[in-house]
Amino acid sequence: MMIETATATEMQNNFGRYLSMVMSGQEIIVTKNGKEVGRFIPKDATVSYLTDSLTGILQEDYDLDEAKEESLREKYGFVG
Repeated sequence: MMIETATATEMQNNFGRYLSMVMSGQEIIVTKNGKEVGRFIPKDATVSYLTDSLTGILQEDYDLDEAKEESLREKYGFVG
């Protein structure tokens, strides 16, 4: 997948062009004042993007119930 960078102003002024690029499979990184503020990605890439983001967080030994209890302890100081 190709990745293009555009400033927020460029994105605003040329939205149709960037929309066409995303529809053809390209990813657009949007910057403002030189810092990345967002990404414009194809719909088909969203599941892959989210899955890749979770890699390493959810491992085979991950216990969902234990994680919920830990979250409750941290948030409320007890497990209900």
